[in-house]
Amino acid sequence: MRRESSFMSGSPALPLEEAARRLGVSWDAMARRAARRLPLRFPEEYLEIVDPEDPEDPLRRIAWPHPEELEADPEAVPDPVGEGGRRLHRLVLQKYADRALLLVTERCHFYCRFCFRADGGREPAPGELAEAIALLAKRPGLRELIFSGGDPLVLPNARLEELFALCGELPELETLRIHTRAPIHDPARVDDGLLTALESAPLPVWTVVHATHPRELRASVLGALAKWRRGGFPLMSQSVLLRGVNDDVGTLAALFRGLYREGVKPYYLHHPDRIAGTARFRLSLTEGLALYRALRESVPGPALPRYVLDLPDGTGKVPVESLVEEEPGLWSVLRPGGRRSVYRDIAPRHPYTGS
Repeated sequence: MRRESSFMSGSPALPLEEAARRLGVSWDAMARRAARRLPLRFPEEYLEIVDPEDPEDPLRRIAWPHPEELEADPEAVPDPVGEGGRRLHRLVLQKYADRALLLVTERCHFYCRFCFRADGGREPAPGELAEAIALLAKRPGLRELIFSGGDPLVLPNARLEELFALCGELPELETLRIHTRAPIHDPARVDDGLLTALESAPLPVWTVVHATHPRELRASVLGALAKWRRGGFPLMSQSVLLRGVNDDVGTLAALFRGLYREGVKPYYLHHPDRIAGTARFRLSLTEGLALYRALRESVPGPALPRYVLDLPDGTGKVPVESLVEEEPGLWSVLRPGGRRSVYRDIAPRHPYTGS
């Protein structure tokens, strides 16, 4: 099991036995085995919004492991978003000519059980991130660098400032982007030091907050988002469509309207990635499209994110509505340059009926 580092920024985590008690579950042999696949870490405040009496509570569903994580998963895709062939460096992924992803850490404040990077890896060694950024200096046309991981905001503010300064040396870079769930899991992480670090960046910094359910938008989170916004830093959001968590129009509409009301632009709604052990979260494209089309009637246009699928062939994200079903379960899309991408879907489990 991965251990917390003393260099990890954020609130302390609860002991796992105490977290299990709060969640109404058992810290048993199954949970211990699942924690070797993907760690368990629980900031106390986040657990306060989980209902331990409800076995179907959507937030407990994403928090605690399930026995299926340890079982064979015939629907899983070994590399569900096609990253394997897109690595320029252990810490750098590039699917598009004008932007790249920098994996600044493998750690998170909280580990969502649907994570598509559940296989983990080792934390960047001293100098390894600087080496990766120096490599990017040789990539012509690179306009944006995205900090991902793990969660970039587990890094101390001083370390973020160092990385921002290094990125400022990239000759054609125009913007930085941070993808994080820190304001959701640990809103106290949005402190004055973080805002100072963002101000130090030599380039504009956009932040994409990952939110999954409207109950996550509690008072402390709204306060953190307001503080971020008052600092003058633009905020967007992305969410994953998850069976049993947010796969109904009412829940998604409340989430996106809530974010929009707080000045956060809903940006992406991701179709779930088929990582091994996550079958309980999956929907078919047919189910997802029905939900998304119904959602249009429930939220203002600017509050409606793009519903996207990150293709397993590594060509990147496509709007799900651009896919064509050639035969039952077989979808395709024409990519720039004339290349055709194909996606073999899972069978629908419970087709959307409008409820």
